[in-house]
Amino acid sequence: MSTYNFDYLDELEAEAIHILREVAGQFEKPALLFSGGKDSITLVRLAEKAFRPGKFPFPLVHIDTGHNFQETIDYRDKMIKRIGEKLIVGSVQESIDQGKVVEQKGKNASRNALQTVTLLDTIAKYEFDACIGGARRDEEKARAKERIFSVRDEFGQWDPKRQRPELWNIYNGKIHKGENVRIFPISNWTELDVWNYIRRENIELPSIYFAHEREVITRNGQLMAASPFLNMDDEDVVFRKQVRFRTVGDMSCTAAVESEATLIDDIISEISESKISERGARMDDKVSEAAMEDRKKGGYF
Repeated sequence: MSTYNFDYLDELEAEAIHILREVAGQFEKPALLFSGGKDSITLVRLAEKAFRPGKFPFPLVHIDTGHNFQETIDYRDKMIKRIGEKLIVGSVQESIDQGKVVEQKGKNASRNALQTVTLLDTIAKYEFDACIGGARRDEEKARAKERIFSVRDEFGQWDPKRQRPELWNIYNGKIHKGENVRIFPISNWTELDVWNYIRRENIELPSIYFAHEREVITRNGQLMAASPFLNMDDEDVVFRKQVRFRTVGDMSCTAAVESEATLIDDIISEISESKISERGARMDDKVSEAAMEDRKKGGYF
């Protein structure tokens, strides 16, 4: 009799697929938040495994800051064409134009925090009662204490003290009118798990995840991609460097790391030796000790 070797990636995959199917079963209008980063790309692959040959029971939603890496936008459009699913785009620029948010000023200005208002408006416009995302517990301490089904109040806010038990993989999605749930199917995965899964599944990624040469500046000890979205002055010296990005976000707050890793195996080896989390390259997390938790309490994903 043949035997099947069920390894740890199979277990993580099975858990994530179970969670995605729970979302489809418990909620009327769910959505999958898509950033173009490796975690949300992994979620798309998991959704394909959970629901194919049928259509996804939810649209993909991208909150576009207008300051994204072009490689990410190109990848998004190509992927949507390939999978044939619905994409909804919420625009931070529209929120600015409508006077709902005010663009930050100063050298370290970023649109990343402004996404919260655009996200909440998009949720309200389409009446989403659940939003799926690729956040993981190993990324940051605020995410480490959030449940897989994370209830948000009618203002989109997260209360760390108002979390539900999730015993025996039982998830409670019951909510009141106006509330919604943020759901994290790969919460129990690590960065290394994601990369091992990407390698196993042969998932295509935006090119910025791999080592390449580009113009950068040094800002607060970090390498930032030189772009029109950075408020640069005479102190900022542009030079070329071989880099890659461990995480993908707004160009004005996402730092690169020096790297020679052009293949997934090289990246896995590099991550295995790294002493810092991938969020260590996100300038928005360095605003304060509790920056991420404060943003979550305000409605951030």
